[in-house]
Amino acid sequence: MLENLDELPFIAQAAVSVIVFALALLVTRVIVLRTFLRIVRSTEAEWDDMLYRPVSNRLYILVSVGVIQYILSFIDLGESVMEQETQIFSAIYILLGASFLSVSVQHLMPVIKNKFFSKSNVTVKGSNSLIIFSLRALLWFVGIFFALEELEVNLSGVLASLAVFSIILGFALQQTLGNILNSFLLAVDSPFEVGDRIEVDGIEGTVASVGILSTKVLTREEKLVVIPNNTLISTTIMNHARGGGDGTAGRISVILDIGVDYNESNDHVKQVMLEVANECPFTLETPSPHVLLMELGDFAKIFRMFVWVDDYSDEWIARDWLLERTDERFKEEHISIPYPTQTLYRTQVPELSENELRKKAFRQRIAKVHMAKLDEKMRQERADAKEELDALQERLKDPGLEKSERQELESDVRELEKILSLFDMDFD
Repeated sequence: MLENLDELPFIAQAAVSVIVFALALLVTRVIVLRTFLRIVRSTEAEWDDMLYRPVSNRLYILVSVGVIQYILSFIDLGESVMEQETQIFSAIYILLGASFLSVSVQHLMPVIKNKFFSKSNVTVKGSNSLIIFSLRALLWFVGIFFALEELEVNLSGVLASLAVFSIILGFALQQTLGNILNSFLLAVDSPFEVGDRIEVDGIEGTVASVGILSTKVLTREEKLVVIPNNTLISTTIMNHARGGGDGTAGRISVILDIGVDYNESNDHVKQVMLEVANECPFTLETPSPHVLLMELGDFAKIFRMFVWVDDYSDEWIARDWLLERTDERFKEEHISIPYPTQTLYRTQVPELSENELRKKAFRQRIAKVHMAKLDEKMRQERADAKEELDALQERLKDPGLEKSERQELESDVRELEKILSLFDMDFD
């Protein structure tokens, strides 16, 4: 019937065209879209549900344009009109293709990004919107370019003007574009994540957010510091939340320096400080606490306490607990913390009774024996670790090792080196 459409009266042509148009839309709705809807509802993913309506609308337009072109192909409109008609419909199809791709990018890009970059620790606020906008703009630019090419529109002048404008815009927005690019480099390299405590150029605080142009850090004084992403890329970042070993990223060491009188026994002081460190509810058993004599100062012997806390956010509360408890225990054990020699004071320092002196001397002897055993144990553990490390390093020299076995040995070597680094604080 459509072959003879050109011979029919205008009213008949219109009626047949309407019937064909309606049938095409009906087939699209009943068969194609219902099948598509069943497939969409059978999946648990949400992106296909969001994609269904915009794809359906564009499919209706595509079918409508296709039917119109099909009907017009049976009507004799003249050779020149037919040629223009072909160009117009080709341009429409190109724009519809760009529209399909654009809406697909809008709904699929977040899903793809979450799937392939789910381990990324830096979430750049606004990055999804910027990426999606850029891709959709690129698709539409390409679509419009080819559509105009199909219509034989001369674009050389437009492209030349666009190139000049792009160069001018690039110079004007150089700093801004650098910040935007660096925000994505931060997302890829992930030196920190939101919630980490970092230090940049003397500014220490918690990362509140990472944006397209800058990163916002909240200091301990609750001041919001805005740091350009260009600065973060070109400077050293200290991340307090990532330094721990053994898979404990938030673990940090807490170091306390305490001075005591030169008349005090070193072993007695060390034992008391170790007892305090082991009593602390915030410190870890592994790595175990250490106490070292670090310095012979002008008016005091300086002992340094090393402890580790599981969460860097507990650093200050752990430090407060350790200082308070150390002060209490020193008073109980009659361990004196001297005043600076330049300071004059009127109060008479109370002397210990003979009984208290005997008790203190006894505790000092007990502490000396205890610390001698502890030092010997640590020396033996260090020697065993060094011996095992030497054996592993010898095995790594074997060129016939399998790749998986070599990687496992290298991992063991790194763990032993971490353990030895803790011992080296005591003996090096």
